[in-house]
Amino acid sequence: MELYKDLETVTKWFKALEPIGTDKKGGVTRLGYSKTEDVMHGAIRNIARNLGLKSSGDEVGNTYIHEKNYDKYYVIGSHLDSVINGGRYDGVAGILSGLLVLKWIKEEGLNIPVKVAAFRCEESSAFGIATVGSSLITHTLDVDIMKQVKNQEGNSLYETLKSKGYNPHCKKIEGVLGYFELHIEQGRVLEVSNKKIGIVNAIAAATRYWLFIEGRQDHSGATPMGIRKDALCAAAEIVTELEKYADEEAANSTVGTIGYIANSPNAFNVIPGNVKMGIDIRGIDKKSINKVDDEIVEFIKKVCEKRGLKYKLVPISKAKPVKLDEELKLNLAKTAEELKEEYMIMNSGAGHDAMKFAEITPTGMVFIPCRDGVSHNKDEDINFEDVVRGSKIIFEQLKKLALQ
Repeated sequence: MELYKDLETVTKWFKALEPIGTDKKGGVTRLGYSKTEDVMHGAIRNIARNLGLKSSGDEVGNTYIHEKNYDKYYVIGSHLDSVINGGRYDGVAGILSGLLVLKWIKEEGLNIPVKVAAFRCEESSAFGIATVGSSLITHTLDVDIMKQVKNQEGNSLYETLKSKGYNPHCKKIEGVLGYFELHIEQGRVLEVSNKKIGIVNAIAAATRYWLFIEGRQDHSGATPMGIRKDALCAAAEIVTELEKYADEEAANSTVGTIGYIANSPNAFNVIPGNVKMGIDIRGIDKKSINKVDDEIVEFIKKVCEKRGLKYKLVPISKAKPVKLDEELKLNLAKTAEELKEEYMIMNSGAGHDAMKFAEITPTGMVFIPCRDGVSHNKDEDINFEDVVRGSKIIFEQLKKLALQ
């Protein structure tokens, strides 16, 4: 494989996808199950067609690229959707990595059963829950949750699937021999460590809530401080308290974030009457996650009672941290060594589709650096050589598995 030729190919693919979903702020917005995400899936099918490969879809809109129709096969997967005003490489790098592997398999005339899977709605930006496409086909997403979670238009995930002609009660995927995913790290660990490759050991899980706080909307000038019921002040206390609890568990790699706040009525001269907050607690140690979870739930109760506020705490997800296949992890590391790539074993703080497949098949992940660790941001950037580098590790590992 000639590096220059592969770089030229990968660059062409990225450039073809770059304009899709471009927003006014310079990033891309490709929300799950949106028309823009549909366009991305169509573009991937076009690339596959130009490579002489086949494409197909399943009952929930996931796209598969393959050379033949296999009963038993390996999956190389990731996603094509993005967060709001996101970057162009999160997820997409993994799909193009898979296409590059398929291209190499075809060029070398190898008989390795591989399907590249582009999963729908991996990001939680659309419905507040992540890895939807992969969860549906691995039967790890409850129908009741699908009916509860809604997008910004007020449509539930269940309604959205039905309206697009998809089946929320889809059959479970079968025949998967193993799962691989290349992904940008979305942090700075590789870059700081001066490594080009990360072999993932475990993936952090997210515990998430929607919190609704109800106070009293009053005039900001005419209402004395002692009788106010300010929902936003309670929210502010909760934000800083979650930060404190998570910081106390930092040694266990647990983090806590409140990244979404909707303040109502959000006016200069009005005391906030209602606040909606998104609470996100993540980590790889379940005991540590539970500790922060219990602490913030108890604090929310106390602060709202103290301020005379009503509240509703709605659980969205309580996922378990996922340990990836130990044998496959070690084999990927050995392959990286054989290719003389400097690598490190590391954990993933972000969730990925790989989490869902780890429950049904041996699963491995390869990380590549992103510049300054920036992700979920229009300034997200990568070196395309790293995509080729990481793809080659997966390719060589697949060749070994095919010989077994």
